[in-house]
Parts: sequence; structure tokens; C-alpha cells
Amino acid sequence: MAECPQYVSPAHIEKLRAELDALPGDSRLGFFGPDSLTWRINRESAIFLGAGRAALLQLAHPWVAASLVHHSNLMNDAIGRFHSTFRVIYTMLFGTRAQAIAASEQVYRLHTGIRGELPNAVGAHPRGEHYEANEVNALCWVFATLVESAILAYDFALPPLTAVEREQYYAESKLTAALFGIPPAALPADWAAFERYCADIMDSPLLGVDDNARRLGCSVLSGAGTWIRPPRWYRALTACWMPPRLRDAFDLPFAAAEEKAVQSAVRRLPRLYLRIPGAIRFVGPYHEAQARLRGRSPGPLTRQSNQFWMGRPRLLYPQLAR
Repeated sequence: MAECPQYVSPAHIEKLRAELDALPGDSRLGFFGPDSLTWRINRESAIFLGAGRAALLQLAHPWVAASLVHHSNLMNDAIGRFHSTFRVIYTMLFGTRAQAIAASEQVYRLHTGIRGELPNAVGAHPRGEHYEANEVNALCWVFATLVESAILAYDFALPPLTAVEREQYYAESKLTAALFGIPPAALPADWAAFERYCADIMDSPLLGVDDNARRLGCSVLSGAGTWIRPPRWYRALTACWMPPRLRDAFDLPFAAAEEKAVQSAVRRLPRLYLRIPGAIRFVGPYHEAQARLRGRSPGPLTRQSNQFWMGRPRLLYPQLAR
């Protein structure tokens, strides 16, 4: 199963950004706003229950793993990589349109320097195969892992979304995909097609795990570069949510002890999570967006939350917020 590479050209992504910026609506709301499923879902800190799974699924794509091995410090600074990723994503989701487009430009410029050749054969990918970060198929997979894992985590901690809500959330997420340079035509048409796409890729030889991917995965789940150490139940939940073949490839244990930890999390976490006040439960970027719509600057608690989730007290490009 091979894919024909499709690279995102500067002209192509500029066209996508122009189309997004021409959409009707208040630019202060960004591309979503308080009535969107995107804000409702991504304001929840529970989304990060799926972050480990999303990261491992991305690493199972040899192009992504090679890019991170040779063009990032993920092996030694997992939290730094986490922060840099979510600074961009949260700016796209909760920033103004100008902020979101500026974040899109930053990501594209960064991706243009990420290219090389695979050091060894993995799955369907031969040794020496050329990779680039601004390639549509690889971008689609990274996008898919974020969307699917977010829904999985949301449904775990909160009342599950309805079929209509899933469809709406997926439709909204295509705007985020466009900011990464992914054309609408490259994405599955609806939620059902998206689920089939994810299942097909997970079962295909397009994904494969080598020693580099395993080491990166271990770095992610160990909290390398930070004092934070993911608890055993989090590692067990991540293993539970992984496809069995990829779970085994990443050497993730999932025996009786892990099953017990997952069952305990299923019983306790949703009940405890819903008791957390929104001021703490919702992530700082959401509170910053709400403050912006009221004409205010983010308060101390919001800035502290931003620092925790993004490694900085404000969304990117605060000077573009109005």
C-alpha cells in the first residue's frame, strides 16, 4: 500500500489561508468561536488523556519519527515538544483569525526545513525514502490522530458526543487542517469515512515502529525533560487505546495489572473530573479567548494555566489579538 507524495507549496497554502480569511464572521472569534464544538471540546483538559496515544500513533508513521529524531529534541525534552506543539494548536483554535493565520505561517516555515531520507526500511517504506514535513499524506495522518484521540478522550471523561455532534466537530476540524496546508479534498468526506480512514491506516504497512520510534515513544511516556512522570494508570490507558499490533511494537505492557488500572480509571476519573470547577478544568487558552471577547486581558490564573499547557503565559502573537 503506497501513497503518491503530495507536497504543500507556498502558493497552495497561501490560497487556503486566503479562503479561510474570506469566510464570514467576526475575526475576533477566530475560525470557531464560543458556539462551536471545537471550543466546547478542546477547552477540556481531559483531552490530554489521549495525548500519549496521539503521539505514539504519529511516531508509528516512519516519516514523522524520522523528522522528530533528526529535527527535534523530543528524545531529551518531551515537555518542550509538547509545549511547542500546543502553543501552535491552541493559537489556531482559540486565537483571532490573524493569530491563527500567523501560527499557520510559522508552522509552514518550520516544516520547510524538515526533510531527509529514512535511515532504514520500516513497514512499506524502504531505506532511503525521501520525507518532508510539508507532505499532505503525512500531515493528514498527524491531523487524524489529534482529532480521533481528542474525541476518544472526551467521550471517556464526559457524556459521549452524539452522532450529529461528531459530524459537526469533524466538519469544523477541517478548518484547522487547512491551516496546516491540508486541502479539503485530501480529507475523508464525513465522520464515517474518517473512521474508516483511521482504521485502514492503522492496519496498513504505512505504519511501522523501529528502534528510533520506540525510543521516542518511551521519552513521551516517561516525561523526559520534566519533573512530571505520567502515572501508571495513564500509561495503561494509553496502551489500552492503542491498536494491539502497535501496542506490541512500542513494547507497551498490557497484562492483568494494566487492565486493572484501566478499569479503576473508568470507574473513578469521569466522576472526579466533572467535579472540577471550570476555572481549573478548562484550559487557559479557552479562558484567554473568553477574556478577549470581553475586552479584557487574561488574569493570573489563566496565565498560569497557559504556562502549564503551552509553556508561556499568552497565546502566540498577542499583538494580533484584536
